[in-house]
Amino acid sequence: MKTIIAGQAAAASRSTKTPPSVRWALASLALSVLLSSLGTSIANVALPNLAQAFNASFQAVQWIVIAYLLAITTLIVSAGRLGDIIGRRRLLLIGLSLFTLASLLCGMAPTLWLLIAARALQGLGAAIMMALAMAFVGETVPKEKTGSAIGLLGTMSAIGTALGPSLGGVLIAGPGWRAIFFINLPLGALTLFLAHRYLPVAQKKPTTERPSFDTIGTLLLALTLAAYALAMTSGRGSFGPLNMALLVVAFIGAGLFVLAETKSTSPLIRLAMFRQLELSASLATSALVSTVMMATLVVGPFYLSRSLGLDAARVGLVLSVGPAVAALTAAPAGRIVDRLGTQRVSTAGLVGMATGAIALSMLPTMSGIPGYLAPLVVITASYAFFQTANNTAVMKDVSPEQRGAISGLLNLSRNLGLITGASVMGAVFACGAASNDMTSAPPEAVANGMRITFGVATALLVVALSIAAGAQRHAFRNRAVAP
Repeated sequence: MKTIIAGQAAAASRSTKTPPSVRWALASLALSVLLSSLGTSIANVALPNLAQAFNASFQAVQWIVIAYLLAITTLIVSAGRLGDIIGRRRLLLIGLSLFTLASLLCGMAPTLWLLIAARALQGLGAAIMMALAMAFVGETVPKEKTGSAIGLLGTMSAIGTALGPSLGGVLIAGPGWRAIFFINLPLGALTLFLAHRYLPVAQKKPTTERPSFDTIGTLLLALTLAAYALAMTSGRGSFGPLNMALLVVAFIGAGLFVLAETKSTSPLIRLAMFRQLELSASLATSALVSTVMMATLVVGPFYLSRSLGLDAARVGLVLSVGPAVAALTAAPAGRIVDRLGTQRVSTAGLVGMATGAIALSMLPTMSGIPGYLAPLVVITASYAFFQTANNTAVMKDVSPEQRGAISGLLNLSRNLGLITGASVMGAVFACGAASNDMTSAPPEAVANGMRITFGVATALLVVALSIAAGAQRHAFRNRAVAP
């Protein structure tokens, strides 16, 4: 009898599906983030070679980078929402397949404009991967480990950003520029296998209604974001009639989008969500912080080369310190968030960034590389702490049917901050240096421009701290009056 019972138990055990391995599921998400970040940074280093290969101007080959970023920026919210509707696992597999296929097309492109088109397709895949990787955290790890998982994704994002220039340089010097796209093929295939094998399959809910996809809202949002991104990036630092016209289009598009969402039965973004002060504050602070982070990328190369007299190799080496610090800090930040809570770590991150920005705003040129690196390390490490805590605070308690859309909004706020930072902080830098040509500006003028830029950055971080503090007070009052 015992034998029969044991045999039945064993049979039942074999028939029961083994739950997906959390470790391998997280590995697939981490690789998705790594690939999407690598796709951004690895192409920048190849622009001179691509200009020569296609006999094109530098302005033309810049669209290889712009097309990728535009696709991500305009489609990331829609990708997240679509994942909520049709299933995040299914859409992530589609995104990985698109990214891998587009990488193949990029490497085989015979003309510049076909390469740009393939990069836009690659950006679509990356938008899906970025939006859904964070959204999947809630389905793969326990709630109390959310911070650690998001910290891991932050680490992989930083590694991709830091690895791109060096890996791209090695591949270009060896097999050639096409290899920077072909390298994604084995990595994409591995990620696709892991995602298909280990990511959990969504349980079908017994419902008679299936939410429809907001096509009109998607098109209006894409138009708005594309117009804004182009307004901020066109003109090579100058703001002319075209930039103003694009901004007008963006504002009109934003108004039409809000109108469409209020009338839609299944809106792309539920505008009522923004009445939640904590969510709105998290998105606003994320955008402000990303604006400041872009300032380090805009100002750093000119300060290091013009004011400190470093050659290109040493400039690249110094600039790689920031992403390296972020990569080393993000994972421990996630564990600290799980222990101390999101509010404390987020506030500490903002205070640390403000401290580093103040130091750079008062930096004397005679302090040299160590004087520049010390505040940069503080800013970058603090950014990793803030971003991990902020993302965890938003994603930890979000409802399953909204995870994709909220994740898309978080990524969008970050991207908009980076785009705005590239334009606005670049303009502040040029104004502070009293020069439109930074390549020939006097060293002291460049140093002065950097101080003014990080003075403005400090003011932005004070605003971010005020927003975060207000949201925290509001949350505390709500908890105090709750029954």
